[in-house]
Amino acid sequence: MTKQEWKNTALWVLMAEAVGAFSGWLSRKGMALYAAQIEKPPLSPPGVVFPVVWAVLYALMGFGASVIDRAPAGEARDRALRIYRVQLGVNFFWSLIFFNLQWYGFAFLWLALLWALVFGMIRRFGQASLGAARLQWPYLVWLTFAAYLNLGVWVLN
Repeated sequence: MTKQEWKNTALWVLMAEAVGAFSGWLSRKGMALYAAQIEKPPLSPPGVVFPVVWAVLYALMGFGASVIDRAPAGEARDRALRIYRVQLGVNFFWSLIFFNLQWYGFAFLWLALLWALVFGMIRRFGQASLGAARLQWPYLVWLTFAAYLNLGVWVLN
């Protein structure tokens, strides 16, 4: 990669990480309450796992988006980046809905929307770059697990 391509990649990764960090910061009080008072379903990982996993997933999202951004201009690239931005926005609000508002049922529906958007993003990424699409599969797998956890919290609480 050229120096300019590295800068482009760093910018996309930093933007994705910033979205996640800001959402986490806004949700920090709700997360503390969740950790202390909410009954969690079986297989719930320790709290320390979540920021580590999300940091990796945001980096993969940003790296994938940078690959798409460097793809030849055209409708496939534009659609892929559009759905990327939309899913990132939906991702941002899930933590606020789940942790701060404690609307667990609505958060589950919001997560289902996010899952569908990410699946669509993977398909769009695949039209521009198969490698960028493959980088998003861990994100979809984690969202599937998160849906299980979200549903479990809704049922238990």
